[in-house]
Amino acid sequence: MKVRVGIDVGGTFTDAVAIDNNTYELVGKVKVPTTHYAKEGVAAGIIQALEKLLKECKIDVSDVIFLAHGTTQATNAFLEGDVAKVGIFATGTGLEGNKAKVDSNIEDIELAKGRFLTTSHRYIDNTDFNNENIINVIRELQNDGAEVLVASEPYSVDDPRREKIIMELAQGLNILATATHEVSKLYGLKKRTRTGVLNASILPKMIQTINMTESSVKKAGIKAKLMIMRCDGGVMSVDEVRSRPILTMLSGPAAGVAGALMYEKVSNGIFLEVGGTSTDISVIKNGKVMINYAEIGGHKTYVNSLDVRTVGIAGGSMIKVEDGKVVEVGPRSAHIANLPYAVYSDSNDLKNSKIVYVKTNNDTNTYVALENGEGNRFAITLACVANYLGYVKEDHYAYGNQESAKIALEILARALEKDPHKLAIEILDKAAEKNLQVIEQMLKDYQIDKDGLVMVGGGGGSAAVVPYLAEKLGVNLTISKNSEVISPIGVALAMVQEVVERSISSPTEDDILRIRKEAEEAVIRAGAEPSTVEVQVEVDAQRNVVRAIGTGATELRTKELGRSLSTKEIEEKVAELYNPKPEKIEEVEKTNELHVIQTMKSEKRLFGLMNKTKSTIHVVDKEGVIKLRKNEAAVKTLHVKNVSNKLMPILEEVVGYGDGGMMVPDIYLLHGKRIIDCSGVIDLSQVMALVKVETQGLNPDDKIVVIIGKRSA
Repeated sequence: MKVRVGIDVGGTFTDAVAIDNNTYELVGKVKVPTTHYAKEGVAAGIIQALEKLLKECKIDVSDVIFLAHGTTQATNAFLEGDVAKVGIFATGTGLEGNKAKVDSNIEDIELAKGRFLTTSHRYIDNTDFNNENIINVIRELQNDGAEVLVASEPYSVDDPRREKIIMELAQGLNILATATHEVSKLYGLKKRTRTGVLNASILPKMIQTINMTESSVKKAGIKAKLMIMRCDGGVMSVDEVRSRPILTMLSGPAAGVAGALMYEKVSNGIFLEVGGTSTDISVIKNGKVMINYAEIGGHKTYVNSLDVRTVGIAGGSMIKVEDGKVVEVGPRSAHIANLPYAVYSDSNDLKNSKIVYVKTNNDTNTYVALENGEGNRFAITLACVANYLGYVKEDHYAYGNQESAKIALEILARALEKDPHKLAIEILDKAAEKNLQVIEQMLKDYQIDKDGLVMVGGGGGSAAVVPYLAEKLGVNLTISKNSEVISPIGVALAMVQEVVERSISSPTEDDILRIRKEAEEAVIRAGAEPSTVEVQVEVDAQRNVVRAIGTGATELRTKELGRSLSTKEIEEKVAELYNPKPEKIEEVEKTNELHVIQTMKSEKRLFGLMNKTKSTIHVVDKEGVIKLRKNEAAVKTLHVKNVSNKLMPILEEVVGYGDGGMMVPDIYLLHGKRIIDCSGVIDLSQVMALVKVETQGLNPDDKIVVIIGKRSA
């Protein structure tokens, strides 16, 4: 049996899982303490977890075909201010150079209260750009305390030669260096340089860790190439980490979403990964997790990351009481207070306990705990309350000793002179306030309504938080399968690869394009998110072989583990979105992988005096996941061989005109499993150019379904 191994390095524990490469089912899981203080750093814990996993699951090292790990190290480095001083080496010329001199001078960045990333800046004009001057500037930055350099030039994304020379000469002087063109291909020198500075600041520590980890993996006899989780849900090679470690930031939450959607068929939903101290919240829309630019120290970067928002509420959150009233839940947790949870303790140890008030760090004595006759203390947590009220079921990871939960709540209720059940609800309401505020804002930001919305819980503490939240919000709920190891599962499934080989003598451009397309479609079928797919083409002239290697990040949704749904079942899935149900639901078109379902639903307007029938088009995959939903959209059917001639006349009929000129509608093309999204372009000629590229190399007789809807705001 060939397996994929995923490892997630958390703040407290390092979790590892083995996944069957054919069925994608969990083979085994282990947990070891994270080795922050070992000589080898967290690498020691990674190897400990790996060795324990292989031994307990009786897996031979030769059967490990994929190995990846996610890490909180980059995130923690920024949170704790554990970063290197960065020297900024800027260059430019003329008036543009004067602006570059200002834009590249990034001031010290406050990463956390009282913790700064410090910088030193130098600039030279391109007329003085020679090796001697470059080396002198590098030495000046070194003398100013810079441990690592960033090379910055205004248009390096188009011509990176000068940035590369600075890097090479810096490395010749044994100083680590990066450049702005390595971290982003976008214009905007200030933001690109800031991103480069943040990236550079964690280079020394991350390179040290990755070298130790890679060496340890090789010593363990693992032949599979070590990969590292990225913040966008994909993975990267260790070589890429050595140049762009910033991409590993927030990789833990990204892995959690990837793992949860492996098992859950979610079209529109909220995913909450709940630990002991905090909850990471992300949004799923049309089967995809929303992405935004990452923010560090209040500054936007050019790093694409899942839009994850963290709230200081989780299973271990303690209860804050002032003047006999519950005033807050969290952000302090049992983990921070170094206290055991009452709900996971022996009920005999809690009997005859009294309420005491404890503090953690600089807090006042306002968090409640139990203290027994022997002086042992136990935290009363959100997990205790949720267990007491029955929201945590026996099959949930957060399920604890029900008698202990009852004792803890009753002792607290007596101390506050309240009814235990009412007190428990009051505590859950206080906790829910923080999460609901973030959730409501995210739904607003991404224009998601509550029709068909599902709340998905992941992480060991999910059942302590998510069921009550879903009840308060009035949406459906699911706790993901294997929720306690959802992050390493996501890591294990983060990338797929497919190879297509064809024997062709003297291949033409059309041959290469066709095989490239075949590899792209193969890797998408295997579960890769289309926007992440990259294809490398190799031509072996001696053997007359053309080889295309497609790689991509695993699509952040479920794998094809079960059967395809029938058309009737697909229509029922769509109907579940609405309450009351639409008057009409029917399939109006389809590809071999996608169903186009139209609903017609009456809506009352003008205080019920008028009825209007609302038409909505839903694009649904064969497993029932709704990939696209557009109101009042038109559906047209073409074929690849005539799309170039027939699409433009169709589009010209539906464009509108306003004060700003032509208004192009949102346009989507469906082919097989793919949705070709043209909604981001605002010119018909751009649409046609994009369509030409996307349909190049396809079978001329293949069907193309066109969805045309009003442009989104």
